[in-house]
Amino acid sequence: MLKDITDKIIHPTVLLDKKKCFANIERMVKKANKYNLALRPHFKTHQSAEIGKWFMDLGVAEITVSSIEMAVYFAKNGWKKIIIAFPINVRAIHQLNELAAQCQLTVLVTNASSMAALTEGIKTPLSFFIEIDTGYGRTGIKPEDLSQISEFINQSKSNDKLKFRGFYVHNGHTYKANSQEEINEIHIGSIRKLKKLKDRFKETFPDIEVQMGDTPSCSTMEHFEYIDAIGPGNFVFYDLVQTGIGSCNVTDIAVAIACPVVDKYPESCEIIIHGGGVHFSKDKLEEEDRTIYGKVVKLDESTWSEPIPNVYISALSQEHGTIKADREFFDSISIGDVVYALPVHACLAVNLHAHYLTLEGEKISRLH
Repeated sequence: MLKDITDKIIHPTVLLDKKKCFANIERMVKKANKYNLALRPHFKTHQSAEIGKWFMDLGVAEITVSSIEMAVYFAKNGWKKIIIAFPINVRAIHQLNELAAQCQLTVLVTNASSMAALTEGIKTPLSFFIEIDTGYGRTGIKPEDLSQISEFINQSKSNDKLKFRGFYVHNGHTYKANSQEEINEIHIGSIRKLKKLKDRFKETFPDIEVQMGDTPSCSTMEHFEYIDAIGPGNFVFYDLVQTGIGSCNVTDIAVAIACPVVDKYPESCEIIIHGGGVHFSKDKLEEEDRTIYGKVVKLDESTWSEPIPNVYISALSQEHGTIKADREFFDSISIGDVVYALPVHACLAVNLHAHYLTLEGEKISRLH
């Protein structure tokens, strides 16, 4: 069966192992249920209506996305509750009004100018989270900045279409953790900060919610006190970064990039593939003295193998990829063959492709 799939591959293609993908989804659903958390998965990773339905079939009722375009796509595909987890684009208030008429919409507020634009321009009921920066340092309000948080809430009261929902945090700094202990330290530290914040406003807003959304914490931690919802995204596929962090096993990675071989260089044991930065992104790993843009695997009867030792993508240009191989693997590959590599960062890699090809030969479309 898998040979039949390989025969269909002409250009760089994302292969999807549906069994692994569904197992990843089911595992996170069970974890959310175990800790009485709402699971609001971030769909920026897969961006597929069909994959989204797998979540819906398991009882997920609300999703997180990263753009208005993505929210419109999923609203058209049956999702009634959507969170746009990206700072408000004040130039697109009219689009938020249109979208809020189609679904129960929640947006993120991160600064005073955006809050003012939202208060002035929103004509359709919607909710907002205030994004809190617990240490990642990208966007959001510091949890100790109570005056700024209170000002946002007070501003919103002048527009009866706006509802303060609570606080949203993305602990993106867990992606740079070097151990489970470091992930735990970040996770616990964030929960302590969020507890103080929640307690400060709970009397006035008894239904206040706190949502947290990083894959390393949601995959590995077993304590979510004072958290109401989780919204991880990468876990649906996982990747080599998550394997290195300890979020998953390499056998949990549900996507691989299939690339045709276009050239070989015996002297250096290098294989050139049609598969470059526009197919993998240029995210990389540094392991010992190696820079790795993907790890090569082989197909077996039902899925792909674990990474082949000492065979990896060592360089990428726009369309070209260079595989550094040992002699055994090099000699086993001919020009015209297809090779397969696990991505370093699945979210960016799959975003560069128009669809997925399952191991059963089914094409699954995505927003592109």
